[in-house]
Amino acid sequence: MKNQYMGKLVGGLIGFLTLGPLGLLLGLWVGHAFDKGLGGLAQFASPEFRAKIQESFFTTTFRLLGCLAKADGRVSESEIAHAEALISQMGLDARGRQRAIALFQEGSSKDFQLEVVVNDFLGLAGRHPQLKQTLLLFLISMALADGTMDPAERNVLDHIGRLLGFSEAQVAHLLRMAQAQGRFHETPGSQGTINDIQVAYDALGVQQTASDAEVKRAYRKLMSENHPDKLIAKGVPDSMVKLATEKSQEIQAAYELIKKQRANA
Repeated sequence: MKNQYMGKLVGGLIGFLTLGPLGLLLGLWVGHAFDKGLGGLAQFASPEFRAKIQESFFTTTFRLLGCLAKADGRVSESEIAHAEALISQMGLDARGRQRAIALFQEGSSKDFQLEVVVNDFLGLAGRHPQLKQTLLLFLISMALADGTMDPAERNVLDHIGRLLGFSEAQVAHLLRMAQAQGRFHETPGSQGTINDIQVAYDALGVQQTASDAEVKRAYRKLMSENHPDKLIAKGVPDSMVKLATEKSQEIQAAYELIKKQRANA
């Protein structure tokens, strides 16, 4: 409890000693903001709140996957297969599998309320941008499941992105990266043609003109974002964290190809 007032006490004291009564007021205001932020972090770190985040992430993901799959008017066989592959990779038991399928079907229904579902998710995870980005990347994966991006799917994806706080340019950037990363999953052992090299840079989200330090920094950032421990800490369910391993392998393959190309240049 006393931690809720520590920022006010310290801020008020420093403000009073430096600026007098006016500084006291300013220090109390700054300290209050600090205490509020610290309280939010403490809440997010609690097992109970993290369990709520994990539940929300799971239900939101599969509902939005269903909504996205139905965006072009029908749920394709490849989209169903992709959803089933996600469920299989997660290692869900029979009950969890049935629940995921039910959520997917709910999202693909004609009366599905997209904005309500996203806003409920933001009510819990709105202050954690990495969690929102992870959710968006799951949805991008579904949008690319059948190898094409239908205009209706893209419109829904952009709309979801806006609701989550991402601009269309940011969604497009993540989409290019996901498409490029997927190429390394589809074509392991690439020999590094000119086209492959460009795909590798796209997978890391950097230009070919980037310095070695910039490339390494982008690689480390992506690997950190997909690290299982960090995803779990941010509220991604354990079962869904398994999917990050494959993504990390794709990022690793792209980075190794760039290093090899630069070493031989």
